[in-house]
Amino acid sequence: MQGATASNEHAHARLPHLEPDPIRVLVVDDSERALRDIRSVLSGHHDIAIIGELKTGEEAIKKVGDLQPEVILLDISLPGISGIDAANIMQSTVPESRIVFVSQHDSPLIAKDALLTGAYGYVVKADAVRDLWPAIEAAHRGHTFISPTLHISG
Repeated sequence: MQGATASNEHAHARLPHLEPDPIRVLVVDDSERALRDIRSVLSGHHDIAIIGELKTGEEAIKKVGDLQPEVILLDISLPGISGIDAANIMQSTVPESRIVFVSQHDSPLIAKDALLTGAYGYVVKADAVRDLWPAIEAAHRGHTFISPTLHISG
């Protein structure tokens, strides 16, 4: 009996430490600089996997069903369909995906309109280094995150 116990203990010692699966993130932004900046900010977070980078709302609408991201980082000012309109459509296509707007617009009114789509967050691009990871983590957990510089009330 002791031999079996020692063998089982040895087997458990060899089990790899199970890390949680990384958060699957889709980035939608038409600016190559913004994509590069987002990649740079997120590169230090091994619990995030960028599964796609798209440049238009139309592309996002077409591909989101196949990609099944957990979190979508979505710019508002996109060529063609706006990020807000794309968000409204994607909410019905992949309701389990959580949208976080990442925008240069720091207007509380624009942010409120964006959040009315059912989005879980709004990050001002100028604050992305500080706010992007907490926004993704909050959205993934089902919580809302808004860049503190917006000062949104009500």
